[in-house]
Amino acid sequence: MGKFEITQDKSGKFRFKLKARNGQIILSSQAYTTKSAAEKGIESVKINSNNISRIIRKRSNDGKFYFNLKAANGQIIGTSPLYNSKTGREGSIHTLKESKEVETST
Repeated sequence: MGKFEITQDKSGKFRFKLKARNGQIILSSQAYTTKSAAEKGIESVKINSNNISRIIRKRSNDGKFYFNLKAANGQIIGTSPLYNSKTGREGSIHTLKESKEVETST
């Protein structure tokens, strides 16, 4: 199970992160202009993480592994950090899928 955290940056934009129980970041969002838009982004994560076709597995230029979560319209909802192995990436994807009951804090 994970926990979503919403933060506001220096420019006044809102972002959310999904963190695992151990505090590791699993997914980071784009910038939103309002807190309610960030909250809608969180709801989109909960819905779209159930659809395996919306989890896009990628590899960086330096050979590390990560994934993007996309909405039905193809827009990226969030991006994972880089992992040294496929196993690390897949573990985070598993946690993402299990993160349905979450707390939201600012």
